[in-house]
Amino acid sequence: MSVESTAPAPAGSIRSRIAAHPVAAFLLLAIPAAWLAQCLAILLLQDVTPGLLVELLVLLGAAVLVTAATDSRPGVRRLFSGVVRWRVGAGWYVMALLALPVLTLLTAVVTGTLREPGSGWAATAGLYLLKAVVIGAVLGNIWEELAWAGVVQRRLMERKGVLAGSLLTAIPFALIHLPQAFAERGFAATPWADVALSWGVLFGFALVARYLLGLAYISTGGSILILGLLHGSMNASQSMDTVDWWQFIPAVVVLTAAVAAYLAVRSPTTGQGSSGHALRRRRIRPVRPANP
Repeated sequence: MSVESTAPAPAGSIRSRIAAHPVAAFLLLAIPAAWLAQCLAILLLQDVTPGLLVELLVLLGAAVLVTAATDSRPGVRRLFSGVVRWRVGAGWYVMALLALPVLTLLTAVVTGTLREPGSGWAATAGLYLLKAVVIGAVLGNIWEELAWAGVVQRRLMERKGVLAGSLLTAIPFALIHLPQAFAERGFAATPWADVALSWGVLFGFALVARYLLGLAYISTGGSILILGLLHGSMNASQSMDTVDWWQFIPAVVVLTAAVAAYLAVRSPTTGQGSSGHALRRRRIRPVRPANP
């Protein structure tokens, strides 16, 4: 093993400070830069999409930098290994790709708002898979979860347990998305009442979604692939033309409750009481700072 991968960083160096506080370092690097990118895109281009692309690069860069400072090259390799961790059981793929669209459609049926797709159900299903897998997971959400789950949420769950760690992760996860409340009408034309409602929904949804993603993460041995598919499914379910946009939210709540109940029966240590020791038993190696 090379000296570079084992030698501790000098005390007081930037690397040692990042290694001592990896979550705080990640957030300080990622959130201001992502805010700046989104705000500039809204102001200058009237389109938040370029800002979101920059945000994705910022998240990925911050994740690699923090992991390299904390665990050197072996840590970076372990971080990216979750992207190709595909041997997790067929049930997790079914849950990640099919549960949310089905529950969202059922929500629309129950509320009497289900619409017949103009292009047919087969085309709607194909478009959903394109958005969830290709546009969502492969091009965006896998790399987003590499940062949020692989760097932030894993550490917080090891420290605080699955439930508390997931809820703590939801706060910065929601914060980084705050500028999107102004994406449609810009900063000047968006009423503050709409902004407050958007932010309230964002924080409430983030709390539930991060817990669902946290449960999936520990249950699949840290599969970023499954998390990326599940995250992509959330976004694609929201945009189906047969339902109202909000109907994917109760679907996520129902799925989270179902997964939590299933895992609670199957493994009593999963959930609120899960500790760092329980996570290590699930083959998720804790991140150890280079300078404890």
